[in-house]
Amino acid sequence: MKRFGSVSLVFLALFLSLPVGAVEITDDLGVTSSFANPPQRIISLLPSLTETVCVLKQCQKLVGVDRYSNWPASIKSLPIVGGGLDPNIEAIAILKPDVVLVGKSSRTTDRLRSLGIKVLTFDVRDYRSAQLAMTKIALLLGLPDKDTELLWQNIIAQVSSIAASLPKSSQGIRVYFEVSNTPFGAGESSFIGETLSRLKVINIIPASLGPFPKLNPEFIVRENPNLIMLGYTANENLSARPGWNKIQAVSQQRICTFTAEEADVLSRPSPRIPEAAQIMANCLIAKSPK
Repeated sequence: MKRFGSVSLVFLALFLSLPVGAVEITDDLGVTSSFANPPQRIISLLPSLTETVCVLKQCQKLVGVDRYSNWPASIKSLPIVGGGLDPNIEAIAILKPDVVLVGKSSRTTDRLRSLGIKVLTFDVRDYRSAQLAMTKIALLLGLPDKDTELLWQNIIAQVSSIAASLPKSSQGIRVYFEVSNTPFGAGESSFIGETLSRLKVINIIPASLGPFPKLNPEFIVRENPNLIMLGYTANENLSARPGWNKIQAVSQQRICTFTAEEADVLSRPSPRIPEAAQIMANCLIAKSPK
């Protein structure tokens, strides 16, 4: 057999016969899907994935989203196909997507695949997995690797710039970030905890408790944070919680509440991380002990 360099002519011919846009993507469940060309009709069933597609400037390829996806404003005219846990399978099928992007908690992957619909599952939970999701989605969309890498570098650079702009008085303060009044908090190992660390504050919830642990309220009282961030729309007087009037953050009213739009940004591990960092930074500037 004749050879061309170290590559046989047979293998070269096979390579040249592949579609130009062909790509294989292995999702976070280890399932590999092949695409002859970049998808032109995409459905996203997770807000962070919707935002990733749009940050990559490919919003125009979205043909449907879940009920919680609400950014950017341009997607609000798209068909809503339920939620990540309870999508409307019939509505998805009618839209004839080339691929459906879902979170790891989705329970409908098998049903969609049984209809011949390609599904990619992403377990987006921290900075690293958000970066990997963006890289894989960019590859799926046929975007240059270098551009995606530069985009992520810019995201991290923005967070670093925000951290550098904070006054020294905010560094080292003890913060409790509550994600629901059950209470569940954001631990050091969560994407919220990663942002707090980059802002050089101390998270009272150690990584050993997990990313979003349910907490004994006495633990929070004992840890006595200097500042509390409520990462959800809250209309509650924290001093009415048993023993909480003794917490420094509560007695000195160093509590940050956020609008519904801000709470969305804070709760999503998407490329909008710099916006989340700026929201936290604004809280630190306004409420840190002087």
